[in-house]
Amino acid sequence: MDIEQPPVSYARVTPQAERRGLLIVNTGDGKGKSTAAFGLALRAHGRGKAVKIYQFMKVPTARFGEHRMFEQLGIPVEGLGDGFSWKSKDLEHSAQLARDGWQKAKATILSGDFFLVVLDEITYPLIYGWLSLDDVLSTLAARPKDVHVCMTGRRCPPELIALADTVTEMTKVKHAFNAGIPAQRGIED
Repeated sequence: MDIEQPPVSYARVTPQAERRGLLIVNTGDGKGKSTAAFGLALRAHGRGKAVKIYQFMKVPTARFGEHRMFEQLGIPVEGLGDGFSWKSKDLEHSAQLARDGWQKAKATILSGDFFLVVLDEITYPLIYGWLSLDDVLSTLAARPKDVHVCMTGRRCPPELIALADTVTEMTKVKHAFNAGIPAQRGIED
């Protein structure tokens, strides 16, 4: 490890643009995409802002740790899917759930009733062709100016990355699962 000197000065740059709703994308093959989005939701909720979370691949009855905590805090989270594709018994049904879920999420975004809308794991129904990328892009472009949207999932379409204001790519450096360690309750679910 190289030792660094702590910075002793800071040149503050004052942004000149008007505040507006941001489009934020968390993508990549590393862990932490949804976790970062949930942290953002907690930050907004802590400031008294209205937040809604849609999870495109989770079932409506999911009871993972984040669901239990969001319920206690009063943050609405809604599972829109039937699990990941390899668990599905009927992929056309999975696709229809994604389309129906998108209509709910679209209405929520366009309503302007929420400060932040999280679209967790939305990239999967997009890259599987279950959702119209053009419809998602036009909805995001037409959203009310103060609505923030955070989208998560691997292999985010380049068109969404181009539209986004902030994009973070999570890169896997090392993962416990690859060493044979199973998922841990409270860490990965």
